[in-house]
Amino acid sequence: MSNIAILGATGRAGSQLLEEALRRGHTVTAIARNASALQGRAGVKAVSLDVLDAQALARALAGHDAVLSATHFSTVPPQAVIGPVKEAGVPRLLVVGGAGSLEVAPGKRVLDLPDFPAEYKAEATAGAAFLDALRKEPGLDWTFLSPSAEFVEGERTGAFRLGQDTLLSDAAGRSWISFADFAIALINELEAPAHSRKRFTVGY
Repeated sequence: MSNIAILGATGRAGSQLLEEALRRGHTVTAIARNASALQGRAGVKAVSLDVLDAQALARALAGHDAVLSATHFSTVPPQAVIGPVKEAGVPRLLVVGGAGSLEVAPGKRVLDLPDFPAEYKAEATAGAAFLDALRKEPGLDWTFLSPSAEFVEGERTGAFRLGQDTLLSDAAGRSWISFADFAIALINELEAPAHSRKRFTVGY
């Protein structure tokens, strides 16, 4: 089993990653601005810190097998995560990505569509920039998992499809994935790496 750190461990995606990792016997350092609610949980070391404090974050990450980042792209720039991960010597970084950088046609991204919601544009654009920054890292072993267009609360079914750079949709034309099933896909990748230095996506 791995000793992993989760950034943004109290958020919707991060909390599901925490539950999935614990379910499978991993030891987790749960990092969030306020992680006090996670104190005392078996298998969890709760660490409250500002992830923008690079030195504190690097110290907290040292000694882990992998870091899973579930931070918001619009408030946490790429180097705020990548820098401390490298400084701490952690060998792997797995990132909860966004759907905006996925393609709906060759060279045409979701976030470039004319009806893309304006309220999500900043986060989606920052997510695409984060992916670009990872692709420019020469030595870091990273993985970026993009959810489908709708990233929602829902059941843990274990029944989903994986893709690469193209947005997935179900038979009815809906593009969606639950936080719980997304967590399964990312923890699967943690345990059996198949997308080293790549982006992939998950959906129904």
